[in-house]
Amino acid sequence: MAGINGDWYEALKGEFRKDYYKQLFQTVNNEYKTRLIFPPANDIFNAFHLTPLKEVKAVILGQDPYHNHGQAHGLCFSVQKGVSVPPSLVNIYQELHDDLGCAIPRHGCLTKWAEQGVLMLNTVLTVRAHQANSHQGIGWEEFTDAAIRVLNTQDRPIVYILWGTPAQRKARMLNNPQHLILKAPHPSPLSASRGFFGSRPFSQTNAFLQSHGLEPIDWQIE
Repeated sequence: MAGINGDWYEALKGEFRKDYYKQLFQTVNNEYKTRLIFPPANDIFNAFHLTPLKEVKAVILGQDPYHNHGQAHGLCFSVQKGVSVPPSLVNIYQELHDDLGCAIPRHGCLTKWAEQGVLMLNTVLTVRAHQANSHQGIGWEEFTDAAIRVLNTQDRPIVYILWGTPAQRKARMLNNPQHLILKAPHPSPLSASRGFFGSRPFSQTNAFLQSHGLEPIDWQIE
């Protein structure tokens, strides 16, 4: 299992010494040795690698990684180029089009967002092939909660985009008056029509950032 580096390592290094993380590390390493696990081990912490703590402007929270071949690469809702765009991301792209007029992309790789300061964080960072939620409860939630608590202490404007009930439960950890919390139903086909469509998270995020003198996110995926 690859490690975290840079300013996220400094912020989270205390977690690595805790008993839960030592057990998590052993469990995940054993899973990779004995089963097919996604994402590839070197991609587990891509969200942290692509979006340093000091550069975070917005946070999108997902649940656990996609569990089919070639999809997951360490960013929530994102899939590698060449893979079919999953239904939830199809709906995210539709809302992006309706909100900002962006052209709907032909691929599902959201690395461009991550490189602009959008932390694309799943609350669980690994999954067994073809078994959704199979790594819930092994310790990842405690680790990603620690990352959310670090974000809550940042003395600058940050937007949290919380889609669906599990993500919205994290709002209780967020009490920094400099930060904006946006909530909407999950973009999955089961719930997108219940208020995700029309929620305008992308324009709201940019308006908030610009109101504080920050560069907006270029949400257009080529």
